[in-house]
Amino acid sequence: MIIDCHGHYTTAPKALQIWRDAQIAALADPAHVATKGIVGISDDEIRESLEHAQLKLQRERGTDVTIFSPRASAMAHHVGDATTSLHWSQHCNDLIHRVCTLYPDNFVGVCQLPQTPGVPPANCIGELERCVNELGFIGCNLNPDPSGGHWTAPPLTDRYWYPLYEKMIGLDVPAMVHVSSSCNPNFHATGAHYINADTTAFMQFLTADLFKDFPSLRFIIPHGGGAVPYHWGRYRGLAQDMKRPPLGDLIRHSVFFDTCVYHLPGIELLLKIVPADNILFGSEMVGAVRGIDPETGHYFDDTKRYVDALKLSDQDRRKIFEGNARKVYPRINKALEARTPAPAATPGPPARQPRWGGAPSRGRA
Repeated sequence: MIIDCHGHYTTAPKALQIWRDAQIAALADPAHVATKGIVGISDDEIRESLEHAQLKLQRERGTDVTIFSPRASAMAHHVGDATTSLHWSQHCNDLIHRVCTLYPDNFVGVCQLPQTPGVPPANCIGELERCVNELGFIGCNLNPDPSGGHWTAPPLTDRYWYPLYEKMIGLDVPAMVHVSSSCNPNFHATGAHYINADTTAFMQFLTADLFKDFPSLRFIIPHGGGAVPYHWGRYRGLAQDMKRPPLGDLIRHSVFFDTCVYHLPGIELLLKIVPADNILFGSEMVGAVRGIDPETGHYFDDTKRYVDALKLSDQDRRKIFEGNARKVYPRINKALEARTPAPAATPGPPARQPRWGGAPSRGRA
């Protein structure tokens, strides 16, 4: 089985964004009283948004299950207040639940948290509990910078975050560290802000004793860990100078990286630096980079192709494609047990690389 740990609903039906645009527009009226309202999306619209995008690419690229969450760049926690964020998060999470209900063999849910600048993360616990206990989700996406590029929140290692971590441990769910859109013109969202955040989170973990306080807390740093693997020697040296534990000890049970790196040399470096025990297969499909690499003729985000090209032991390949996801997201095991058994494969020619044909909504990851 091949589990993709990193997928976003970037092709959601347009009605979701129409609701969001109306919500944001209403913020300009000081007399407006926020209400959750409804988002009118049919099951057929959901099917249409997926059949020619994520589902098509799952089939053609040979993956089985995607750990699926709302579109990250649309979380936009810096917009409005805590009520704004809660209503938006609930609608996005409810839509993910509907996707997983319609396609239980293909998707397992991870939730967006209703974070807001200046509001303690403990405010998100209710929605996390709802998503895990009522909707069957297996994790959450945690934004270390709800301000959208201004970094006004305390570091992830600060006690400010501890009530949320305690709840995560109680529910036995991990968090993917994932920022959202950038409202700082210095930082392009997917090209700079995302990678900055991945790297920053790792450095925060390196400098503090978070995992002594929470030995079973688990984080996934996406996008291959940002700049971390490329500068592994720098971080080893900093850890040594700061009298911190060796990096292998730091990450062993607590910090994991995905394979959302869009060229083979990058994946090769990731596997040379980070132990296979700490790498989860991910593609971000359909996400930040959607074009075809003119040097290879294949899609940049077809990361399975890169992993397939590596000289790995069968054991390490199983860890990356399946075992580590089961370990880091243990609630996925119950969901996978309920899947319909796949039919036996019929030998035939390899699938042709798909040409992206578009979908109802094509927002960033």
